[in-house]
Amino acid sequence: MTGKTDVRTPPATAIILVVEDEPIIRLAAVDLVEEAGYIAVEASNAAEAVRILETRPDIRVVFTDIDMPGSMDGMKLALCVRDRWPPIKLIVVSGHHTPGAADMPEGAVFFSKPYSESALTAALKQLVGEVSG
Repeated sequence: MTGKTDVRTPPATAIILVVEDEPIIRLAAVDLVEEAGYIAVEASNAAEAVRILETRPDIRVVFTDIDMPGSMDGMKLALCVRDRWPPIKLIVVSGHHTPGAADMPEGAVFFSKPYSESALTAALKQLVGEVSG
């Protein structure tokens, strides 16, 4: 035995904030995040997500749907995150909108619903720095 650790295990597990108002879709997204090896924190709307971000400096990625009720949709949330927490990476998803590159916050990644789980997992790994791109 060489004493090496398993190279597939990251030294610190990234925390991913999943923001989705539809409970079944949120549960599926949380499962995807956890199956990829990360810790998921859930929010059902943008206001709840901002409250979480204000108290959790360990969030590495925000994974948000665009279409949500309330005064702030997912795109406005993504822009808010980019403005207030610039190091946090962003994944934006929607089944109804396809934002242009100019509409997206800098560095954000967009996926149309239904999204490919393998492509989303690869994007998560890239965003948290587990693979080189």
